[in-house]
Amino acid sequence: MRDDPLVKIIVVGAGEVGTYVADRLSSQNHDVALIELNGERYRQLEQEMEGLDVLKIHGSGTDPDVLHQARVEEADLLVAVTHGDEINILCALLARNVGVKKTVVRVESRALRRAQSTALFADAKEHLVIDPDEEVAQAVLSLLAYPGALEVNEMAGGEVVVLSARLPGHAPLVGESLRNLGQRLEPDWDFIVGSITRRNPGGEEELTIIPRGDWTLREADLLTVICKKRALESVTEDLGLARDMPENALLLGGGRTAEMLAKSLIERGLNVAIIEKREKRAAELVERLGVLVYPGDITDASLLDDAGVAKQRGVVVALTGHDDANVLACLYAKEAGRRVRGEDGPETIAVVHRLQLLDLLEAHQVDATISPRTAMANSVLRFVRGKAETVAEVATSLHGDAEVLEFAVAPGCACDGRAISELGLHEDVLIGAIIRDGKPQIARGRSTLRARDHVVAVVRPGQAERLSELFV
Repeated sequence: MRDDPLVKIIVVGAGEVGTYVADRLSSQNHDVALIELNGERYRQLEQEMEGLDVLKIHGSGTDPDVLHQARVEEADLLVAVTHGDEINILCALLARNVGVKKTVVRVESRALRRAQSTALFADAKEHLVIDPDEEVAQAVLSLLAYPGALEVNEMAGGEVVVLSARLPGHAPLVGESLRNLGQRLEPDWDFIVGSITRRNPGGEEELTIIPRGDWTLREADLLTVICKKRALESVTEDLGLARDMPENALLLGGGRTAEMLAKSLIERGLNVAIIEKREKRAAELVERLGVLVYPGDITDASLLDDAGVAKQRGVVVALTGHDDANVLACLYAKEAGRRVRGEDGPETIAVVHRLQLLDLLEAHQVDATISPRTAMANSVLRFVRGKAETVAEVATSLHGDAEVLEFAVAPGCACDGRAISELGLHEDVLIGAIIRDGKPQIARGRSTLRARDHVVAVVRPGQAERLSELFV
């Protein structure tokens, strides 16, 4: 067992979200127990989570004996993310009754998210309801606002944007050293490179580092960039990214996520069409949204052609629960565009559940991927990081292992009134932005932190909790 675990956490449900959260938290030295009822799925965990210090328990999270086995009496947080809304709520109530103050539940039913249900947790110190479909829909909207980016997170109330993007060969930043870049951006920087993920020379593995001034940016580098929102136009130009939101959207799959996304896109003035296999569901979408819906399979090439995928100058978003179908449809959209117009097809976004597919998708130029597990994990991790009043926002990444955190500077804390260069930060830590009185500035070593500032930092594994201690 570890020495001095940071937080004791129980995760109920070993699906894609539960295992990802347990993996992430365990690797950061938290004491994690993972409960799974399905026998076959439980046996798979032994192989999937080999080497991770996670207590795996076979049973139901609604069984008091099973919760006792997970040491619920000592737990700081319970995360219930099974596919059963009622089960998740009951797990949280049982945990609360034995003293667990922080609970996170996955709830998809709108009825269960009404005031009557949330009132059950009115006296809970901290309680979060998360909806995977809503999280994915919001993630897609963020990507559409910044075409070409792999991941987008707004922080500090929207004043700071964190972009992840792979540098194309034509990007102005290619070939420039960070030192020269800093000199060019003086005196008032608009952005800073927070991390670089680069393929290991002679190997297949990609490594993530927090770069310093002597690094030179290369084509295909995956950058995490922290920038002022008002400067996005110039920053995206430097990154070689498109800047205009598309006019048309073709959604592949008409499930709950697609319906949420379609409503938001229609409100923004986009022309939306949907392909949905289930005839009854297709009819429902026509009635509810008033959009064109093609009934059929998203992997049917003739149907995709009928939907104008080759002529589509907007975006194609594959949203079904089947990775293979999502991938194939996006690849066909790209190829159809090249075949018909002699140029790349539409921007493509694929929802994927198996993270092993990421390298394949990038190699075949699927523009962006979204995983429900990371979309939800960001919400969960906010609950775990230090004190709620200290950690305001968390963003994890599918690409690389850097994590972005937003901290509030508490009056009298270790960093209050000190310059960043005086804090003795680890090489795997970079404070990238400071937000003071609602105005963002890119941080430098000489920048001094003040009480009630918010700061946005990039950290590699193992450094988040150590950094958070400076802000308490």
